[in-house]
Amino acid sequence: MVMPGFSLLSEACATEPLAVANRLADTPLYSLVTLGLDDRPVPSGSRQVLTPDRAIAKDDALDLLLVCAPWGEAPEPTLLVWLRRLAAQGRSLAGIGGGAELLASAGLLDGYRATVPWPRFEAVAGAHPRVRLSRQLFEIDRDRLTCGGGTAAMDMMMTLIATHHGSELAERVSAHFVLERVRMADEPQSSAPLAGAPQSLVDAVSLMEANIEEPLTTHELAEHLGVSRRQLERLFKKHLQAVPSRYYMGLRLQRARRLLRESDRPAGEIALLTGFSSAAHFSTTYRNHFGQTPSEERLS
Repeated sequence: MVMPGFSLLSEACATEPLAVANRLADTPLYSLVTLGLDDRPVPSGSRQVLTPDRAIAKDDALDLLLVCAPWGEAPEPTLLVWLRRLAAQGRSLAGIGGGAELLASAGLLDGYRATVPWPRFEAVAGAHPRVRLSRQLFEIDRDRLTCGGGTAAMDMMMTLIATHHGSELAERVSAHFVLERVRMADEPQSSAPLAGAPQSLVDAVSLMEANIEEPLTTHELAEHLGVSRRQLERLFKKHLQAVPSRYYMGLRLQRARRLLRESDRPAGEIALLTGFSSAAHFSTTYRNHFGQTPSEERLS
């Protein structure tokens, strides 16, 4: 479903992988239909238009609804009623870009892990406290899918294709789009959480990212930045909801995860490259953070 002002990029990133999966599998795995509030052409944010196949209806027999919408728009009451009806029928619902906020407005993300476009994070968190918001690239929690929009929609759909029809087909679809790699759900929406943050916090994260192999202590970070340790801890808590050491560990473990998935380096070498003094310490910390050991990560 597309709403006026939707992102053409997000819509294409969500639907094109499904169409390509059909072609590569040489069988109709997915049947796509485009819906609007009515059957009139829907203008995108770039003023190009998409003509729906039809308007929404009470008896829509959908397996999955993808909602593509702009950010921060006041929801149409009729749309909220329709979304709640679909949810009551057990339909899977996906919010792409501002579509995630629409699902939250309908109360359909309460109790679910979900993500929204980073500029809307604080507003949505305040308006919908029962949503378990994350700053991840995308979230798939039971029958709810959400992403921040843009190319994150493609990563989310690749994961969905792999779940439905296996990783081999998902990799072929990825190769069709000449993607270097499919990003994982738990990767952050780039450095988006730092938008508008104090420069000292931005510099602190940059220092962390530049010193993964030989991590700095919180005291050393504060000294480099010319601030007190306490001030640095307050900044991290306010803007990133974490203490510096925990945030730093997350960065190191994300780097380790990418190396495990994208290289053939031994786990012991990856441990050293990400600042761990021993493979045993690395394995224990990795398991505590991700729920599986580095060797199990490689097999998944």
